[in-house]
Amino acid sequence: MATEGGGKEMNEIKTQFTTREGLYKLLQHSEYSRPNRVPFNSQGSNPVRVSFVNLNDQSGNGDRLCFNVGRELYFYIYKGVRKAADLSKPIDKRIYKGTQPTCHDFNLLTATAESVSLLVGFSAGQVQLIDPIKKETSKLFNEESL
Repeated sequence: MATEGGGKEMNEIKTQFTTREGLYKLLQHSEYSRPNRVPFNSQGSNPVRVSFVNLNDQSGNGDRLCFNVGRELYFYIYKGVRKAADLSKPIDKRIYKGTQPTCHDFNLLTATAESVSLLVGFSAGQVQLIDPIKKETSKLFNEESL
């Protein structure tokens, strides 16, 4: 193999390099296509929760995925671990200003292909019932944050 003056191989595949414009790095598809590039903070208190539901629709893509990142809540079609979800096209996306979602869960008993109830809990104590398929908000509980 050909080597430079320092004894380093020239055929080395680089995963990152620096130019005068900045730092370039090779990103995985899942990291590159994230909907919102929130910087990683190891001491942050932004919990991320994930909820799944199967709606049994005729198209064969009945699985749905809901997750939160900071003050944002996303709802996607889930195609399994072997095929990545298209993170640029959420079914529903909500951004909350005053408080952030800390937990959420689907009502599996009433879930259909046309409607699904999602219960979302917030850091200030409120609980919201939403339908991410119809994109409507049903009720807000504990609005006074008691």
